[in-house]
Amino acid sequence: MVNCPAHRLTTGDRPISSATLPRDAGVTRAAFPRPQVPAVSRNVDVARLREHFRLMHRIRAFEEEAIAAAKDGRVLGAIHPSIGQEAVAAGVITNLRGDDRLLSTHRGHGHTLAKGAGPRAMMCELFGRVGGSCGGKGGSMHIADFGVGMLGANGVVSANITIAAGAAHAIRLHGDDRIVCCLFGDGAINRGPFLEGLNWAAVFALPVLFVCEDNDWAATTRTRDMTAGPGPVARAESLGIPAVRVDGNDVAALDEAAREAIARVRSGAGPSFIHAVTFRHTGHTSVDPGAYRPADEVARRIAEEDPIARCRAALELAGVPAAELDADAAAERAAMAEDARFASAEPYPDADGAFDDVQDVGSPRVMAF
Repeated sequence: MVNCPAHRLTTGDRPISSATLPRDAGVTRAAFPRPQVPAVSRNVDVARLREHFRLMHRIRAFEEEAIAAAKDGRVLGAIHPSIGQEAVAAGVITNLRGDDRLLSTHRGHGHTLAKGAGPRAMMCELFGRVGGSCGGKGGSMHIADFGVGMLGANGVVSANITIAAGAAHAIRLHGDDRIVCCLFGDGAINRGPFLEGLNWAAVFALPVLFVCEDNDWAATTRTRDMTAGPGPVARAESLGIPAVRVDGNDVAALDEAAREAIARVRSGAGPSFIHAVTFRHTGHTSVDPGAYRPADEVARRIAEEDPIARCRAALELAGVPAAELDADAAAERAAMAEDARFASAEPYPDADGAFDDVQDVGSPRVMAF
C-alpha cells in the first residue's frame, strides 16, 4: 500500500469561477470546477493501481489502432476516441460484477473493454468483419456484448439514461442484487432523458449508478457555455440522488468513489451519481482536428492531467521499476496492434445474413394482419 494524493471535490464545493450570460438574460452559466484542490492522503493498493495502469494502456492502444484504421480506410466512417478519459472506464467499471449491466455512449470503446469484452472481437466489430462482437453489424457507436453485461453503446446523446432506468427496473422486478451502471457525457445533462431517467430511478429507488463523464466539450461546444446553473451534481441532488464530483483523471480517486457508490446502490438504497471531471485529448471524432479548442489550453491540460502519466507517477513513487511499467505499456500496444492486424484479415459477413437478428416480434403489420 502507498499513500497517494486524492483530488476529489465533494458535493459541498463551490465552483472555482463562473461565467454569466448578458445581464438581462437572468441566467448563470455553469463553470464546472477543475479538480485542483489540496491533496488528501489515502492508502492505495499498488497491485490494483498497476492493473488500472495496464487497462488504461489497453484502452489507449485500442483507440490509437482504431484511429489509424479509420484514417486509412480500414474502418469506415468516423469513430469517437476516448483518449484522455481512460481513468473513468478503469476506475469505475472495474468495480462492477460480471453480472452487472452497463450502458455506454458513442465514445464507448474504453467502457466496453473495462467491462471485460474481448478486444479482438471489438476490433473485428469496428472493421465490420466476421467475429465482431455484434457480427460486424453494430460498429463503433453501437457495440454491445451481452455476455459481459454490456447492453450497448448508443449514438443518441442521453438515450442510454432512460434505457438504464428500464434495465434497473427490470432488475428490481427480478428481486436480485445486480446493478446498472450508465455512463454519459456532459452534453447529455441538457437533454430530456437525463431528467426523465434520473427522476424515474429516484422515484422507484432503482439500483443504478449514473456517471457523468465530463470532458468539458459537448461535441464542438464548451459545455459551460450552454449549461445553466451549477452543473450535474446539483441537478442530481435536486432529485434526491446522492452525488459526488471526482477528479476524472485520478484513477485511484475514481476507484474509491465508485466502490462506495456501488456498495450503496447494491444495498438497495437507490441510485447514486458520480460527476467525473476529465478531458479528451482529441477532437470529437477521429476526423475532427479540434481547431475550435484553444491549442495552448489543450497542450497544457494534456501535460497536467493525462491519467496514464499520473498513474505511472504514483506507481513509480511506490517503487515499481520504470522498466516494468514500460514493459506493461509495450505489451498492451503489441496486443492491440495484433488484434487490428487480425481484424483486417477477417472476411466481411455474408450478405445472406443481413436480416439476421432483426426483430420482427410485435411488428404492427404482423399483429394487425
